[in-house]
This record gives sequence, structure tokens and C-alpha cells, in this order.
Amino acid sequence: MSAASLAAKGPTADEADPIFAPLRFRNLTVKNRVFRSNISGRFDNEDGSLTQTRINWESRFARGGVGAIISSYVPVAMEGRIIAGYATIHRDEFIPLWQKLGEAVHAFDCHFILQLSHSGRQMDLPGIHNQDRPAPSATGRKESLHGFLCRAMGTGEIERLVAAFARAAWRAREAGLDGVELHAANGYLFTQFLSSGINDRTDRYGGSLTNRARFLLEVIEAIRARVGRGFHLQVKLSAVDRNDILPWEGKGNTLQDTIAVARWCEAVGADAIHVSTGSLFPHPLNPPGELPLEVLAVTYDAMISSGIDGFRNFLFFRYPALRPLFRWLWFRHKRGRPNEAISIDEARAIRAAVSIPVISTGGYQSASVVRAGLASGAFDAVAIARSLVANPDLPQHWRAGRERPERPCTYCNKCLMNAPKNPMGCYEESRFPSREAMLEEIVSVYRPRPALRVPRPSEP
Repeated sequence: MSAASLAAKGPTADEADPIFAPLRFRNLTVKNRVFRSNISGRFDNEDGSLTQTRINWESRFARGGVGAIISSYVPVAMEGRIIAGYATIHRDEFIPLWQKLGEAVHAFDCHFILQLSHSGRQMDLPGIHNQDRPAPSATGRKESLHGFLCRAMGTGEIERLVAAFARAAWRAREAGLDGVELHAANGYLFTQFLSSGINDRTDRYGGSLTNRARFLLEVIEAIRARVGRGFHLQVKLSAVDRNDILPWEGKGNTLQDTIAVARWCEAVGADAIHVSTGSLFPHPLNPPGELPLEVLAVTYDAMISSGIDGFRNFLFFRYPALRPLFRWLWFRHKRGRPNEAISIDEARAIRAAVSIPVISTGGYQSASVVRAGLASGAFDAVAIARSLVANPDLPQHWRAGRERPERPCTYCNKCLMNAPKNPMGCYEESRFPSREAMLEEIVSVYRPRPALRVPRPSEP
């Protein structure tokens, strides 16, 4: 049957469902409206090279039916890692490794978008390449939650980092990946420049919103100069900073600020905007859901040495008498808000202001919520992390007509709270027949293991 005949017959059953209608960007067409959002564990090597474990991890979601995967946080420089054991894109020698990952994902008719990132002052558990303090940032003021120390970058250092982002995008294109995303949300380096609650510079990268956005816009322009306009580029932005987790901190950027930044990103070459929230990570609204302090009491000690306020936080988690005070501070912003579609109104406002597609993240798990958001024009796609960690085949449940999987994500966030010490995976035992079954599921991405071999004496 000819293409014209197929068109005359109307949309397929999948295309009639807005979740499974293709999404067409300027340079890329994704088979459905479900993206795996950026999340990963410590799956990789100390030098930043990726492993078979990462390929297994990403393939799990491609097999489950998502249209595209946004990679985990991938630094463009070793000092920009948030945690050791995360793959980077800072060396040309890594291009063939990323190519292998792309080929594995493409085998399931799934696209792979590499998220280009730099931690700045928000680096969690530094490794041997970035354990020296202070960290490069837009400001010299310590990070507010954990107390990570930092220093304000000089203009020459900023210019070199702009070039590093452009080079990283070129490596992603050379690896045959489908695009890149700039992580300008959730407290990482771009946010540190963008946010009025963080950026206290007095040079051309500080002060007005135009100046605070300069670093991000220069990176977009540098990427376009390096790879042209035929390679997909999207930007992840926090719609509202809500930086006043501690009441004495400034609130940061408003929705109107972010709408202006989104328009500027589009003007200089962005193909899509990915909408999140919060000026740090984790944030009371990101990820949405519970904050299991009893788990943090066991795992947070790994972060005590990372920031000068880490021990203070650990005391709040460790002693039950102090936990109510922390919960009051943490959940002030969340009261009255749902876990699912937590930033849909902000996504809707940004989508109305730009002409490029908008991707919304925020606890999506119910088919009816996603369909309603697509139908109403709130967003063009959803990006999902924890609900897919719980059920990597979530799109298949939706395609089969189910509202939610039989064992949905509980929004407990135990996956995130375990991340400082343990492998990434779902740690909600109630979702599994037994604890042993839960552990088996978590470690399954580590198989098959590479065969051991003894290096020859002549090898370096």
C-alpha cells in the first residue's frame, strides 16, 4: 500500500492515542511522547569511561517502550562531576563507547539524547579529580543545603568551559547519538548563573537577567557553531527556582524570568525546552513525593565530608526528635501539591510563550493525566524517571489500556536516598515478592559480567 493510501486511511490506533503519536522536532522525530528523564547510578569507571552496566541500564528502558532516553548527568569536564562512577564526555577516546550505547538503544527504535552538564558548587560526592575545594561556580557563596564550598569563576575560565560544552556536543554527534540536552535546571552550574537567588556577580555574567543568561546562551551559540543546526539541542530549565528552602535564602527566578530565558534559548538555536523546577537537587518538589529520613539516616553519612553543613543535616536525619523540624522546612513548598504533574501549570505557560516543543517532568505515571496534558496543550511530551525505574515497561501498560501498572511507583524516593551508597534501583520492598527479589532486580543490570583477562607484559 502506498504512503498516500495509508494517509488517506487516517491515523493508526497508536497515533490516535496522543501518548503514542510521533513527536516531530526540527531535526528529530520520536516515536511517542514518553521520554526517560535523566537518572542513573554509579555504573561507570573512575576515569569517566562508560561500562556494559550502563548499556544494560539504558537498554532496559529502550526495551520498555520509551520513545527517547535523556541520559543521566554527563559532565563535559572531570571537575564537573557530581559523583564518581558517572560516565563523562570530556575525551575524544570515549566517542566509540558512547557509540556502542547509542547502537544498543537504537536497536529498540529508541533515540538517545546526551545530557551535557557541569556541577559547579553542587557536586554531592566528589572523586579524585574534583575533591579539592572550592568548586568553580557563578558565586563564591556556599551552596545552601549541604554547604558545598565554591569560588566565582573568572571570565577566561567561563570562556574555556563554553568551548568544552561545544566540544562535548561534537563528540555526541560523532558517536551517532540523536541530540544533546543542556542541564540548566536543578541547581547545577547553569542554574548558578541563571538564578537571582544565587548569582551575585557584578560583571557581564551577573546582575540583570540578560547577563545571568549569558553563559547559557553563549554555550548554545558555541554548540551551533560547532555542529551546525542539523543536530538536536534541547535545554532543561527550572520554571521557578523556589530557592528559599531555608527561609533566609532569596527566592530566585520567577516563572516570567524563565519564560524570557526559554524564548532566548529558542532564538539562538534550541529545538525544545524541558521544564523542571527548583534551584537545587534534591528539592521538595523535585523529585515529588516522600523524603524517607530513616533511609537518609543510613546513607547520608557518605556526604558529611562533602559540605560544611553535611554533619548538621545528618543530625536531623539521624535523631527522630529532630526530624519534624527538618520536615517542616523541607515540605513548606509542597503543601497542597500533588505528586503527579507537579509543574504542569508552569510547562503550560512556557509552551504558550515559545514555538518549539515543551517536555514536562514531574512524577507522571497515570495515562489519563498524560493524555489530558497533551490534549490541553500543556506540553508536547513527558519525561519520567522514578516511575520508569519502578516499571521500565510503563509505556506498554499504557498501550494495553491500563491507567497505571499493577505495581505503581509509590513516590517513596528510596531509590534516590540509596544512591550515595548503593546501586540505583527500586528499594520499595512492598512492590516485590521478597527482599531477595528486590535485590535481584537491582543488581540484574550488572550482568553479563565482562570476561576476566590477564594483561600482557607489553601492554601499557
